[in-house]
Amino acid sequence: MTPFMPDQFAAAQQANLNHLFTLTNLAVEGIQKLTELNLQAARTMLAEGQDNVRAALAGKDLRDVLAVQGNLAQPAADKAIAYARNVYEIASNTQAELSKAVEAHYEQHNRSAQAFVDAFMKNAPAGSEALTALLQSSVAAASTTYQSIQNAAKQTAEVAKANLVTSAAAASGAAQQAAPRAARQ
Repeated sequence: MTPFMPDQFAAAQQANLNHLFTLTNLAVEGIQKLTELNLQAARTMLAEGQDNVRAALAGKDLRDVLAVQGNLAQPAADKAIAYARNVYEIASNTQAELSKAVEAHYEQHNRSAQAFVDAFMKNAPAGSEALTALLQSSVAAASTTYQSIQNAAKQTAEVAKANLVTSAAAASGAAQQAAPRAARQ
């Protein structure tokens, strides 16, 4: 058995193309969800903006106009927080799907690389122990590097989630404090 067969090379290239198509489709689905969210947010903002202008224009004096304005702070903050959560959820789900696809492809690639090393070791001529050891250590190093990157990505996602929760709480608190001040003016 020779290590480099043309049909094996073609099959590997086909698998890589299929993987690329899978990743591209997952990314496009995530972009589509974000686009739909943005369109819905724009529609809602436009409709609510029109209602708010009408309410402000319906005020009989400056106090009525300021009261309308004061009542907008908390709902706007809540909507901004909900929007940020939706964006985070879409991004997080898309990232998780991409990670699953990459991990599955990497595992398959790692099995193929290990099979290649095993086949090479069986057919290696005498005196090639250093080369076989180098191949084995390369596969092990690649696996270790991949695991380190996966762990760093998971930690980064956890930090981003914690930051989103903290930011949402701070924004909500600030809006709650601003609403009474605006209403008093």
